[in-house]
Amino acid sequence: MFGLGFPELLIILVIILVIFGAGKLPQVGEALGKGLNKFRGAMDEKSEKTEAPDKSTPSVEAKMTAAPPEEAESKQEAGAKNA
Repeated sequence: MFGLGFPELLIILVIILVIFGAGKLPQVGEALGKGLNKFRGAMDEKSEKTEAPDKSTPSVEAKMTAAPPEEAESKQEAGAKNA
């Protein structure tokens, strides 16, 4: 994942144990777990919103490829004059 092997993770866990103590370790783990669950939930909500776009608004791609009506008419007129 980040190049962390078992020895590195063990050292990190020992440092956390020394900093927080054995009594607070369950509370720290619970808070960390709740935070991760909230983060995952927020990511899932965001992906659901991006997967189901609103049908009433045109997509960005359609807006980018379609020329405004004024430009399309002026291009047709210019093409007719040149021909």
